[in-house]
Amino acid sequence: MRRTVCELFAGVGGFRCGLNGVKTLADIKKPERWETVWFSQWEPAEKNTQYAHDCYVYHFGTCLDQNGEDTTNLNIEDVDKRTLPDFNLLVGGFPCQDYSVASSLATSKGLEGKKGILWWSIRETIEEKQPPFVLLENVDRLIKSPARQRGRDFGIMLACFRDEGYTVEWRIINAAEYGFQQRRRRAFIFAYKDGTRYNGDIQTRTGYDRDAEADKKRMSMSQVLLRDGFFARTFPVLDGAPKKIQIKELPQGLGALSDSFSFGFENTGIMKDGVVYTLKTVPAYEGDQVTLGDIMETGQVEERYFIPKERLYYAAPDVTHSDETEKRLPKEDRQTWQYLRGAKKLPRKAANGHEYIFSEGAIPMIDAEDRPARTMLTSEGNFSRTTHIVRDKKTGRVRLLTAGETERIQGFPTDHTKYCLSNGQVVEMPLNKRRFMMGNALVVDLVELMGRTLERIFEMEP
Repeated sequence: MRRTVCELFAGVGGFRCGLNGVKTLADIKKPERWETVWFSQWEPAEKNTQYAHDCYVYHFGTCLDQNGEDTTNLNIEDVDKRTLPDFNLLVGGFPCQDYSVASSLATSKGLEGKKGILWWSIRETIEEKQPPFVLLENVDRLIKSPARQRGRDFGIMLACFRDEGYTVEWRIINAAEYGFQQRRRRAFIFAYKDGTRYNGDIQTRTGYDRDAEADKKRMSMSQVLLRDGFFARTFPVLDGAPKKIQIKELPQGLGALSDSFSFGFENTGIMKDGVVYTLKTVPAYEGDQVTLGDIMETGQVEERYFIPKERLYYAAPDVTHSDETEKRLPKEDRQTWQYLRGAKKLPRKAANGHEYIFSEGAIPMIDAEDRPARTMLTSEGNFSRTTHIVRDKKTGRVRLLTAGETERIQGFPTDHTKYCLSNGQVVEMPLNKRRFMMGNALVVDLVELMGRTLERIFEMEP
């Protein structure tokens, strides 16, 4: 089977870099193991620029549809999916910020939110092109969304695959738990057509029989989840008890599912023939661990990354708590990183007039170099509690991450986001946009491992 790819919600090319083992900018010029026949990247919030798309085109060039037109930078909802070139693998890190890790699960809106509707563009692409294999990435809260009806949104997605004749495996993966440089938990979904040789091989090895009783199906599916499945072969887990697998049949019809379905999906699972089998698993990894310190700069760093002393501390460096229940601190004090990252107590008033004391705990002022980096968000570099602060290796001064460091945290080549090709002109991407791109990206190293497994799968297909 030809290794042809369609990359939706492509960003700056994380899936493409991972599948082709891109480690340096020079690697981008090498022959690709996977042929990307079409991609799509459009950022609705950008009015005058499309930095992610233009960065992708700078490195990889563009793709034309079957009509010979370049539709890669259109709203995916407006693209006629029938015009896309044929492909055998659909990939994408589709955005669902309505229930991202940056927001409270209690305020999650789910699929009906303005970003969640993009799932239907994926479904439409699958319906029109019927790719044998699909690999998707999303935030880990996907399987629990929305808050008022846990698991409904993921159940709808699984049902969409069921209706098109797919089996679906999923796993919540923390990159750091497999030795990589970021503590980033994401949901990965691998779907394959029931008519593929891979599906037949899985059924043969596990002895799966759709007409068997529940306990026998549970035993078969446990082999997929723990040993023989796509994720089990790529990211090993400790052995588990098949009897702990939960089973749930998806209702027929998306309307009925949307109205009443709720289920506690675990971090590992498979949906086959409309039946969900899910189990909580624990990673089995004993290799090396890449840390934040390993990817940090060792030489001279530009002055713009260093934090001025007046913005760093408002009191002695060992002060980690502030109590403003009696009187607020001066504005100048509150605009320091020490205040932002410290523990706080301050009075608040709810919309109904109820008065209460807001409290939050302290987080370390300086990120530890001997551990993987914390999850990087799109707010990286902003005056935010989630922004990384490090101690410069050369000078010992306190600073923010460089653009290159944010790229390496996600497994991209250094300076991958430095340049864009916009209207035929090479331009530099602004620093705040480079950080945003990386906060929005996936860990390329994980895709590289999955790509190796996919290559073996494709070798078996006619």
